[in-house]
This record gives sequence, structure tokens and C-alpha cells, in this order.
Amino acid sequence: MDEPSATLNSDLVELRRWRMSDLDALDRATCESLSHLVPWMPWAADHGRRQTSEFLARSRHEWETGQAFGYAITTDAVVIGSCGLHRRIGNGGLDIGYWLHPRWTGRGLATMAAAALVGQGFQLAGIDRVEIHHDAANSASGAVALRLGFTEVERTRAPEGPVAPGEAGIDVVWRMTADQWQARTAEQAQRAS
Repeated sequence: MDEPSATLNSDLVELRRWRMSDLDALDRATCESLSHLVPWMPWAADHGRRQTSEFLARSRHEWETGQAFGYAITTDAVVIGSCGLHRRIGNGGLDIGYWLHPRWTGRGLATMAAAALVGQGFQLAGIDRVEIHHDAANSASGAVALRLGFTEVERTRAPEGPVAPGEAGIDVVWRMTADQWQARTAEQAQRAS
């Protein structure tokens, strides 16, 4: 498969490809989430409607060129966050990113969204690993990786230092291989039967 599905379902969340008609919903979700996002995401400090529109246009371009595959995280058709698969860690790899509106955190929804991304990522041709990268101070992102069975493979001092106010300047990398994901999925299926 050269391109992921435009819609992914995982338990209580549906991921769907971003579209320009999402401008109002994404802008609202982002504005309501700024205090939650600014400590970890440098782009959030300069958020505005124009930046949201540019993000949606960039998402469309990146999808069409295969650089990245961005999704709205929704539940009951309400946009509650954003996530994506990104080709920025070299051949055979994808890294995933995600954020949720703070009203929707603490329910396992980020883990559900990340699981859908990982499963879809391994269906793309040539992908043998998926990674999650975050700052060491962002324990919520690390908790998602841990719940999904990722292995922490690296902690390094960020060359540029902290780039957002909540960061410690230490990059943490978690990895899941295709073989590990397949074994995990088989084990879950066996437990469910």
C-alpha cells in the first residue's frame, strides 16, 4: 500500500484525513487547547486562524506527496485533536505525533488514535519501524508509547535545547518494529478469543 486509508477507526475514536472544510473545527479545538499545547509544541505559541489554514493546506500537500499523512481525531464526529504519520526518520520508518483537546484527555483516546496510526503505518509498503519522539518532560506522550508496548531506544540532549516552555531539552525516542507489532496484535487477538 502506498497511501494509508483516509479514515481509520480504533475503539472510541475515528481518524479521518484533514480537509479544508475542517478550518473552523480545528481552529476552535486548537484555541481551546493552547494552555495544554504551548508547553510542548512550539507552533502553538504563534497559533492563529491563518496558521490553521496553512496547516490544512500543508497537510493536503504532504498527503499528496507522501511526506506525511495527517488526521483529525474525532469522536461522535467532533474534532478533538490531531495526529499523523510522518516520513522524517529515514527509509523504512515513520514517526507519529498526536495531541488532544484537554477536555478529552485521560480516557485512553490518544492511545487509541496512536494504535490506529501504528497499525496503518505497518500496512504501508517498506515500513519496518514506527517511532514516537517527545521531550523527556512530556510524560503523557511517553505514557502512550509505553501503553502500546513501544521500547525506549534513546535519550539524547536536544542540540537546539528546549524549544517550548515545558521542555527539558532531552529527546526521547520510542520504537516499535513490524515484528513486535504483529506479535502484540496476535497476542491481543488470542486473549480476546
